[in-house]
Amino acid sequence: MQDSPSEFRRAARINGIEISQIVQISETAAQMRADGHDVVALSTGAPDFPTPDFVIQAAHNAALAGQTGYTATAGTNQLRDEIAAQSHVTRAHVIVSTGAKQVLANAMLATLNDGDEVIIPTPYWTSYSDIVTMAGGTAVTVPCPMSQGFKLTPEDLEKAISPKTRWLMLNSPSNPSGAIYTEGEIRALAQVLANHPHVWVLADEIYEHLSYVPFTSFAVAAPELASRTLIVNGVSKAWAMTGWRIGWGIGPAPLIRAMIAVQGQVTSGACSISQAAALAALTGDRKLLSDRLQDFDARRKLVVGGLNAMAGITCPEPDGAFYVFPNIEGMMAKGGFETCTDACNWLLEKAHVAIVPGAAFGLPGHVRISFAYGQDDLNEGLTRMASALKKLR
Repeated sequence: MQDSPSEFRRAARINGIEISQIVQISETAAQMRADGHDVVALSTGAPDFPTPDFVIQAAHNAALAGQTGYTATAGTNQLRDEIAAQSHVTRAHVIVSTGAKQVLANAMLATLNDGDEVIIPTPYWTSYSDIVTMAGGTAVTVPCPMSQGFKLTPEDLEKAISPKTRWLMLNSPSNPSGAIYTEGEIRALAQVLANHPHVWVLADEIYEHLSYVPFTSFAVAAPELASRTLIVNGVSKAWAMTGWRIGWGIGPAPLIRAMIAVQGQVTSGACSISQAAALAALTGDRKLLSDRLQDFDARRKLVVGGLNAMAGITCPEPDGAFYVFPNIEGMMAKGGFETCTDACNWLLEKAHVAIVPGAAFGLPGHVRISFAYGQDDLNEGLTRMASALKKLR
């Protein structure tokens, strides 16, 4: 039986919120493959490496040992203690969640009242603004163009702060641009925030171990703001554990308690087996991380070089993560595309290459291409793009 329109009323808090454009593009590419098309998808942020064997073995051992029940809402003591030890805090400052995304949602739901503002440098990961909106807040996006390295300046931060500002969301290394804030740049932002004690900092550092230049955590660069800083991290990216769904937040104990209260009414806590796996990842041999970083670095150089050889595309070299965020305005002008979304749709249709338009990240005129894929896929995708672009007039 088909529902009539009168039988469903969408909540106002999710007006305008849909599945992210990244997921939509990935699902379209998957459907095209199912329909028999040979599609190269360079659209998602999931490493092609397997989860390490020792991590899988730890999960297996935990299951055999009967660690299959509920854990404490905030996470197992063993995992929280390890995260705390590596961050030089205590367990009371740590929450383990079902992925870093839930940490973000917990924080916003626990702190935002209707109309509270959250400053989000643009380009930003697509879920940031939607999570803020769902929590009743207002996303205040601040354009950070390629000319300034896709980074927020102290001057722009100062202009964006108002009496309603509750948070600054800072993502370093960045998705989608790969930008990393230097210690000096963080210090400069911290100096602005020192004059606005009502503004807290959410530093999303999920790509910490995917840095091709020196990385400095916000907590290390600005320790004087520790009482109003939340660090977000997890095992999804560096350890290739996206499906295990484990992330964590490190912050002031009162904030963590509020986030635990939210989590207790949403998931009750993260998967017990996944937490055992994450503990093994954090305590295991990290040579694997440096080895994989070298591989990602080779892919980074391959993609940057390939894109910059194409007319109409300018691709800066990212400092971290596994994305490039090139400017394609020249390509758009040459092909008569009104938007970067139109250009991406054309590439998917004509070249069977799936990439994500910059509009999804709040900065049109760009695209995001993931190099979390093997070199064969990357080479094929670049070859198809180059061939398609040569046909533009």
